Amino acid sequence: MTSMNGHLSRGPRDGTLRLAVLVSYLRIEEKLILAAARERGVDVRTLMDRKLVLDITAGASHQPDLDVDVVLDRGVAHSRAAYTLRALETWGIPTINRSSATAICDDKAYCSLSLAAAGIPTPRTLLAFSVESGLEACEAIGYPAVLKPVTGSWGRLLTKVNGPEQARVILEQKLEVGSFHHGIFYVQEFLEKPGRDIRCFVVGDRVLAASYRASDHWITNTARGATSHACPVTPQIEELSLRSCASVGARIAGVDLIETFDGYSVVEVNTGGEFHGLLSTTEVNIAAEIVEEAARLGRSAMAERMHAGD
Repeated sequence: MTSMNGHLSRGPRDGTLRLAVLVSYLRIEEKLILAAARERGVDVRTLMDRKLVLDITAGASHQPDLDVDVVLDRGVAHSRAAYTLRALETWGIPTINRSSATAICDDKAYCSLSLAAAGIPTPRTLLAFSVESGLEACEAIGYPAVLKPVTGSWGRLLTKVNGPEQARVILEQKLEVGSFHHGIFYVQEFLEKPGRDIRCFVVGDRVLAASYRASDHWITNTARGATSHACPVTPQIEELSLRSCASVGARIAGVDLIETFDGYSVVEVNTGGEFHGLLSTTEVNIAAEIVEEAARLGRSAMAERMHAGD
């Protein structure tokens, strides 16, 4: 059934919430979210991004799979998520997170700009667009410097360069990759840390849990073998995490912090943040809290449609 504006009239008339979870594949986090939704009587389904066909000229009324009240983004293919969320929002389907938040968080440069603009302590970062200017950026930062792709996750393709010769080789190799993303050189200062960083998980207006991610390697992602240990959520950690999410517009996110001699520094915000590392460090049911946050958005949208006589 379609409304006068061509948007899909969503939601069964018995009031049951319909939730779709946008996924690239089912990780442990997505399986927990689906189970938590079913336990709470939510009509939940998965939207596999690689199987979607979005009729962007006809709209949602021609796509019965999108007869839902809210869509939770858990995709790891950033480009697929960006287009899908934008289309859903255009058709009046609420998403969490919104496409604007994922666009910022899926690009490290945009994320760093947002954090800095909000006055949040974050590592000094320079952008450059040629090998020569990239070398200038490394010199300005000082060696060792960290080179990161502007898109990507799980600590992949991060490089610590110790001098100009090594930096030149890496920068030239990036250009050879061919993707325009690799021609954008994101150069960040290397911050000494105590063999660990901190992952905080934010849902709505709360920091649900935090963990130390410890490793002998300077890259401390759990995807790279780091181990997780409980971290107390201090008032400072809570305040920085919530401000960081607000700066990018995220309602559900993992926030990564580093302990420095000058206090905490926020490295990035991840809207598709994993939380499997936190499972052994907290009794909080993170999956259930995610479902509840998505449900609040979906029920609010349902109420607005009813009030408007949709």
